[in-house]
Amino acid sequence: MRVLVTGGAGFIGSHIVDVLRGEGHECFVVDNLSSGSPDNLPADVRLFEVDIRDGDRLREVFDEVRPDWVSHQAAQMSVSRSVREPAFDAEVNVMGLLNVLGESQRCGVQRLTFASSGGVLYGDVESPADEDHPADPISPYGISKWVGERYLQFYARDYGLKSVALRYANVYGPRQNPHGEAGVVAIFCTKMLQGEAATVNGDGKYIRDYVYCEDVARANLAVFQSESDAGFRAYNVGTSVPTDVNELEVSLRTACGAVLKEVGSELQVPEAGHGPPRAGDLRSSLVSYARAQQDLGWQPQVALDDGITQTARWFYDKLSAGA
Repeated sequence: MRVLVTGGAGFIGSHIVDVLRGEGHECFVVDNLSSGSPDNLPADVRLFEVDIRDGDRLREVFDEVRPDWVSHQAAQMSVSRSVREPAFDAEVNVMGLLNVLGESQRCGVQRLTFASSGGVLYGDVESPADEDHPADPISPYGISKWVGERYLQFYARDYGLKSVALRYANVYGPRQNPHGEAGVVAIFCTKMLQGEAATVNGDGKYIRDYVYCEDVARANLAVFQSESDAGFRAYNVGTSVPTDVNELEVSLRTACGAVLKEVGSELQVPEAGHGPPRAGDLRSSLVSYARAQQDLGWQPQVALDDGITQTARWFYDKLSAGA
């Protein structure tokens, strides 16, 4: 199949490209490179440096590629920026999505996946939330994801465009941007591998559901390979395993220390310090993947310790190369 991946030069999108290519599919990428990098892509993958808000150029891409499937990962991902600039968030996450949906419908795309979010939709939950948990987003970012899902339903109902919203938990792994507010694993790895102490916000007892990037990519593949004829569906993509930031810091410190020792570095990884709590952080965010397991045969395969080890090694290699 010919697959167009928006945001495909970014963290999650590039892993989706890798998984799809591994199954023999031909991938094309749309990315404005605001946070993605061509270095994340194989040299033979066609990259269109296009912003999804640019409807005319996006139309040209669709006319040239004529994709069978679309994986829509391009987004404004910062919750704090969405609060500061709600109009910008809507331009990218709503109007940009509408451009992608319109072109997908016009070109007869068979199926589309949409990067949604479990945490911002469900809010604070003490046990893994399923897809029927009431959605009550409070940030413009969360609102735009919820609105996006409603638009997917509209296009499915009125235009027959089959689509699936994948509600990601906290995704981590190689290629994650250490400068992003949601990239705590990347931020901590970058500091620790340089012998610096990480800073834990508040008391660190913020529970999250950490899911490895390759597992997320496989969820997108599972949707495309599904034989379901449903017009619209939503699936959580997570592990249902609670991990607070204090536990995460210990695991990362252990993994980064092991990498430094393995390469003969004399750097030591100090224990984290604690800073002030970050306003608006959820105390607990967990999702249930039972529906994805039942309908798609998908379940997470990479345990947190294994994923952290792979991630620490990747960040060490990147820092050593001066990237």
